[in-house]
Amino acid sequence: MSSPLKIGVVSCSGEGYVEGTISRIATRLVLERLRPNNTVTICLPLFLTGEKGERMFAKYFPTIAVDGCEKRCAEKAIEKYSGKTAHSIVVADLLNVWDIEKPRSRRNLNEKEMKVASKIAEEIATAIDTLCMNGRRRKSANI
Repeated sequence: MSSPLKIGVVSCSGEGYVEGTISRIATRLVLERLRPNNTVTICLPLFLTGEKGERMFAKYFPTIAVDGCEKRCAEKAIEKYSGKTAHSIVVADLLNVWDIEKPRSRRNLNEKEMKVASKIAEEIATAIDTLCMNGRRRKSANI
């Protein structure tokens, strides 16, 4: 029996934006609860400083960017150093589509705001499921 396809998830590091906080919480929910067997996190700051393991994983395995805002820092970094992302999610865009008011606090999300993070996590999990069903790998790799 083969091991499950691993999907990399890179979340926003934007501390100055509540959407960045939501992207990080949603990513943790996916990694710890929703899809722990199929996901690994890639640290955006390490990735940007040139950490080879982070960049190699993103080069050879499908990677999802979870950005807080339209600047798309995670997506741009992945595509600059490791190739096209397999999927991209922008929290601010989803909040607009869902007509959800932007949460206020960057540090302490209330129950309603945590539900928003959970809804984002479900979107990430759906993308992971699609990628796993397709069995997508960028290139063959022995990682």
